[in-house]
Amino acid sequence: MAAVAAVVPQTILTIDPRHRIVEGVASDGSTIWVSSILDRQILACAKVCRTIAILPEPLHPFALAWDWGRKILWVAADCPPGVSVIRACDRGALIGLSPSGAIRYRFAPKDIAFHPGDVSASQSAILVSDSQNGLVWGLLSGRRAGLTAINRPGDGKSAQGTALMPSGTEVIVADYSRGIGRIDLKTTATTWLPRQDGKPLRGVDGLIRCGSVYFGIYNGSTPGALVAITPSPTGITIELPLGRDALPDPTQVAYDGKRLLLVADSGWATIDRPGFVRTRGTPILAVPVSKDCKPQSARVIYKRGGVAAAKSLP
Repeated sequence: MAAVAAVVPQTILTIDPRHRIVEGVASDGSTIWVSSILDRQILACAKVCRTIAILPEPLHPFALAWDWGRKILWVAADCPPGVSVIRACDRGALIGLSPSGAIRYRFAPKDIAFHPGDVSASQSAILVSDSQNGLVWGLLSGRRAGLTAINRPGDGKSAQGTALMPSGTEVIVADYSRGIGRIDLKTTATTWLPRQDGKPLRGVDGLIRCGSVYFGIYNGSTPGALVAITPSPTGITIELPLGRDALPDPTQVAYDGKRLLLVADSGWATIDRPGFVRTRGTPILAVPVSKDCKPQSARVIYKRGGVAAAKSLP
């Protein structure tokens, strides 16, 4: 048995169990917003949670991203095929909400099926990914209005979380089927980055950048994990800051300026159980990070097999 330093997350919020499936989380450092998929609601939580928006039918809210510069809450809104409790449609939308829940923006590419599942926001780019075909779309500073595909058709299969790199010229994308890739905004080419053992890191859902580290939610098997990803020109190094057993059924991660916020027991595992009633709500977990974005408040735990890293994931 080898000693491994692992961070112990703290539950700072529990969403009422009547919101059966919670997907996205975002924060401006004071308010925490979460998305409740089945009832199409966006909740704003401080001391208590309240509903600030109900998306128009047939859209359901998936991932969220807070836009610090524009003061807009971006929502990946969709009605995807293959989900038994959602009526499918051909086109979702990227929706921008005011902090109080008013719809300010609505975007979708023209004349093409569009199923956005994840979204990220930075000063120069709003990025939204299509989980059905692997395309990543962007609202990019200095380019024509409307969503533009930033990668090539067929490069990806199921695009999830995205994050603009510090250079502003490349994007890290988590593709559920292909792994972690780096998209060149000028050429639209994608370079796939293997992990330490040479295998692709598949199964990553939400993704954010904090400093030079990218934090992703791995939920490709049970239980899930928080993954710290450090890219290089030819690959990635990954670590598991919380160990391997801390996150049942997780979906998304956000950064509020001081800590990571994680959606833990989202409820997705019960999606195909008709009539299921939750008795416990979804916990929102907090992991404080240092100024250089290293998770804090570590304690020593014991885990067979040494350092929890690439070999701990399938």
